[in-house]
Amino acid sequence: MTSVELDIIAPLDAPLPPVPEGEVLTPSQWTTFLAIADTIVPAIEASSTHSVSKLAIQPSEFTTAVQSIQQLIPADAPSEAVQRYMGDKASLTPGFKDSIHRTFGNYIRDDALKGIRVILSSLDTRAGCYLFTGYTTSFHLQPVNIRQRILQYWSQSYLPQLRQMAKSFAGICIATWVKQSTTINPVLGFPRAPVHGRPGKGYDYNFLKVPPGEDQEVVETDVVIIGSGCGGGVCAKNLAEAGHRVLVTDRAYHFDAKHLPMSSTDAGIHLFHNGGIDTSDDNSVAFLAGQAWGGGGTINWSASLQTQGFVRQEWANEGLSFFTSSEYQDCLDRVCQRMGVSTKYVEHNENNRVLIEGARKLGFSAKEVPQNTGGNKHYCGYCTLGCGAAEKQGPVVSWLPDAANAGAQFMEGFEADKVVFDSVNGRMIATGVEGTWTSRDEIGGVSGSNKIKRKILIKAERVVISCGTLHSPLLLLRSGLTNPHIGRNLHCHPATLVAGVFPQEIRPWEGGILTTICEEFSNQDSHGHGAKINAMTMIPSWVLPFLPWTGGLDFKLLAPKLSRMCAHCCVVRDRDTGQVYPDPADGRCKIKYSPSAFDKRHALECILGMCKILYVMGAEEIIVTQAGVPLFTRKPDTAEGLGVNEPSFQAWLANIRKRGLPHPETSWGSAHQMGTCRMASSKKKGVVDPTGKVWETEGLYVADASVFPSASGVNPMITNMAISDMISRGLARSLNEEKKKEEEGERARL
Repeated sequence: MTSVELDIIAPLDAPLPPVPEGEVLTPSQWTTFLAIADTIVPAIEASSTHSVSKLAIQPSEFTTAVQSIQQLIPADAPSEAVQRYMGDKASLTPGFKDSIHRTFGNYIRDDALKGIRVILSSLDTRAGCYLFTGYTTSFHLQPVNIRQRILQYWSQSYLPQLRQMAKSFAGICIATWVKQSTTINPVLGFPRAPVHGRPGKGYDYNFLKVPPGEDQEVVETDVVIIGSGCGGGVCAKNLAEAGHRVLVTDRAYHFDAKHLPMSSTDAGIHLFHNGGIDTSDDNSVAFLAGQAWGGGGTINWSASLQTQGFVRQEWANEGLSFFTSSEYQDCLDRVCQRMGVSTKYVEHNENNRVLIEGARKLGFSAKEVPQNTGGNKHYCGYCTLGCGAAEKQGPVVSWLPDAANAGAQFMEGFEADKVVFDSVNGRMIATGVEGTWTSRDEIGGVSGSNKIKRKILIKAERVVISCGTLHSPLLLLRSGLTNPHIGRNLHCHPATLVAGVFPQEIRPWEGGILTTICEEFSNQDSHGHGAKINAMTMIPSWVLPFLPWTGGLDFKLLAPKLSRMCAHCCVVRDRDTGQVYPDPADGRCKIKYSPSAFDKRHALECILGMCKILYVMGAEEIIVTQAGVPLFTRKPDTAEGLGVNEPSFQAWLANIRKRGLPHPETSWGSAHQMGTCRMASSKKKGVVDPTGKVWETEGLYVADASVFPSASGVNPMITNMAISDMISRGLARSLNEEKKKEEEGERARL
């Protein structure tokens, strides 16, 4: 029977391409790397004799650890689950080495990979080992217990380079192991697919294909839209329904609902930009961006918040009066109506209930978050890996099918190289886009090597760039534009998390991901800068790598507690900006960004508030992501009436405040990027004009979150869509006026 007949979500596999050819590390470098990995995620044995293959602990300590984990696992877990888990290590995990190979070969920056190779080679020399470890013995020949002490020393070193090295190795090894492990999920009771919800049927797309050939293929249309995400999808619908020929292209490939949600490993490769591994130049922030058919709307968390009033006023004060007009409100309402946005069908899971109820108990401002689930109760915590129910009304489910029904065409696997211009009286007029199309493989997948590649010229009267904040500016630069604002003004919402462990099983991966938000700390400077608190997706590979690593046994004891955790994000509306720019070596996106001291101060207040929420809701342990801050453990005899005023808790909060948010100890991530093609009232201030047209060009528009004048302060989807609604409706009107004039001219000639 099929999953549809059984009425359960059971995703089909989405095979990955082969690992890159050639060796990314030498054999000796691999040996050292796997020794590091097996120290971070070690096999653990009861022994008084140190070993190079397992972390040795005293028999009594081993028995206590096993009993502790046994109390956490589900009642229906296999009887051997804990023993297999304790005996597992990174290098034994099927697919671990291949996954690291793919990451290093395809996604890590060249300069970072060179640094990793130097470190790994040094750890296999007497001089290098003495410099980095204080021993002359090669790292991989040391017993695991000694290797653990070395990594712990790195994480506490006065040298920030060593602290960064320890943090980076721990993050990549834990993330890869959790994604590949066959032992962690049985211990957690974490299922491959959501147990709630029914399988849905996605739209049956018909993508343009190009036959083999050596010459450049030419395709003609009225409007080409580069990017199928939240901006491009809205533009496609509006322009197609206005009667124009529309072609939507994307470098990504479409995966139907029957493949969703993907596993964390497959989703990282198929649905996220750069394998889900983008970091700022100084490694302070990990950036997540969608690279899927449907863009970020395929992997976001359904949160549908309209642009805040003070942000609209801020933008209007910059000469963009549209944002305080009733017309803009109409755009906001129109996109929400199309996706069935509402709070009516929200059912909070425990993670969100803890947030909103804890906020209430402390007198903090909090509210429910509208969801774009089309009038359905969508109780699913896996949507960051794609929505198997096809209920989340992202572009793939709503805007793009609407566009198709109005005659729009689609092309997946198209990499845009540059916009093509004609020059008329010194004015650059966009006439299309050049790029490379790569077909699917011979069986209709994307993992095979037998694919067709063709150079393509798409001729169009209008070009709309909707590649997202990281790539829209790079396409403009590759196209020869020189406005100094291109790529600058990068805003994001730097986020860090706090986790609480509760006495009862929570299964936090079940239920809607983000259905509540706390706004208590969102305006700390009286100018709209601060931080909001929202619930975190609780997919294991999204949480465990961000928690501080303090030792192999500590990690093995902490990870099973995820089934009893709630975790909340501090999401900062930043004031200070960064930049995206092309890597001089290969043109790939590089990101210059680090949270400023100003924005960190706001984050710190929010983090303390998150700790209070978890405490007042009864968390037994509270974990912050700043390395060096011990977890807080609630005393069994804590007086009930004191609440957050309990002395030991207050002392712990004071320690967090004193320590601050230093780099590189603090883990930051951002899933919201904005502003790199800033909308402005003049070319001296930004990249596009108030209609979305690129300054000093004709026929070229940008419609995505890159046009935001500053950070939205809320999940950017609705703001992105509303701005794109305005841009595309204006563009449709201008095209209609041109055609009307052409028709009138033709009639006059006749």
